[in-house]
Amino acid sequence: MSVRPVVCALLTPWPLHLLGQARPDVPLAVLGEDRRVLHANGAAVAGGVRAGMREQAAVSRCPDLHAEVVTAPVAAQAWTALLETLHARFSDHVEGRSPGVAFLHASPGAARELAVAFGARVGVAGSVEVAHLAALRAVPGEVRELQPDAERAYLPLALTAHLGVLGVTDAQVERLHFLGVRGLADLMAWSAAQRGAFLGAGTGRRVNRFLRGERCTRVARYMPDRTLHVTRALDEPLHEPHEAAALLGEAVPELWAALRGRTAASLSVHAVTPGGRLSGTRRLKWPLQEAGLRRAAERLLLDSGALALGVDAVTLECSGLQQPARQVGLWPDARELDAVQEVLERYPDALVRVEWRDPYALVADAQYVWVDWLTGAERPRPMRPCPVQAAPLAPAGAPEPALSPSSVVRAAVARSLARDR
Repeated sequence: MSVRPVVCALLTPWPLHLLGQARPDVPLAVLGEDRRVLHANGAAVAGGVRAGMREQAAVSRCPDLHAEVVTAPVAAQAWTALLETLHARFSDHVEGRSPGVAFLHASPGAARELAVAFGARVGVAGSVEVAHLAALRAVPGEVRELQPDAERAYLPLALTAHLGVLGVTDAQVERLHFLGVRGLADLMAWSAAQRGAFLGAGTGRRVNRFLRGERCTRVARYMPDRTLHVTRALDEPLHEPHEAAALLGEAVPELWAALRGRTAASLSVHAVTPGGRLSGTRRLKWPLQEAGLRRAAERLLLDSGALALGVDAVTLECSGLQQPARQVGLWPDARELDAVQEVLERYPDALVRVEWRDPYALVADAQYVWVDWLTGAERPRPMRPCPVQAAPLAPAGAPEPALSPSSVVRAAVARSLARDR
């Protein structure tokens, strides 16, 4: 075993594991937005629940089933909290590459403690990929540890369904099954060129490097998510919505000022009640506005049901802070604006601008036209020729211009065609 073994903890599917922590030994199912079953635990599957069922059909099969929708913001916040727990208890090097899959540097003893504490499938090996493959073959609460000398005999046992660790997609796994490939041992019998041609350049290169022994042995240092908190403690419990709105009207401006122009990925509201702590999380849309932030906080507090129990304290939390990047213009500096004049002096017809005519017109040519930057004259286009300028009227008493022979002939032909009609 290497000096710093890699530990892989599997808690997939993460929304189902999240429900299982609150309700152990109960048939559970995670629903999608369309109220269909996405994931079900073993007790629910034994009762006849299957993925893709509607909620009513699943409950009719298993009357004791607890089905719930786990929103993405709630799952993401819980996953962040778990990573922070792993960082505080086990290692400074923690990576959560996807919800439900965590990698860290820890000893085998710490890996066994992790498996028992969280009910996770844990794999321990010298690289990230092998540890992940080992965890896939473990059972919840068990640690599958691989020594370096045992990897050569263990890798051929990897199933085709586990090749997603190496970047193989579900569609490619299905095609491999069609060809009779049941595991990594069958794929190892192929040449590197055959694997690259079948799996594609990127995936084939990654699989070939893995089989040559080129693997990832390092886990990045954990970077805590930057969050902002604003807490308000109350002398008497809150029960009325208008009282909650007044409280949030004082807390949200403080949170908005602390953002200092930054954006936040999600907003969470935590309410402390006599019955426990109730929380709600919601994704925020950019650009953020103080009024929108206040409305989202009020909605989260009302949806949590905390007012019915009485709210003793409220905490507002913004996570996923980032500094937005803005491009103010093509030439943001006043000094650089001189480039426009330099371009026009050298190429007078180089720049154009849009002049709106009718934004609601059905034809694009009637909506806007391109005009010259300096003169404002309309620029001709292939589908919109330059408008014909009408000839100025001659002053009264001026002699009529002489007609050319060609114009006389055209006028005579037009008159004859009119008589034939």
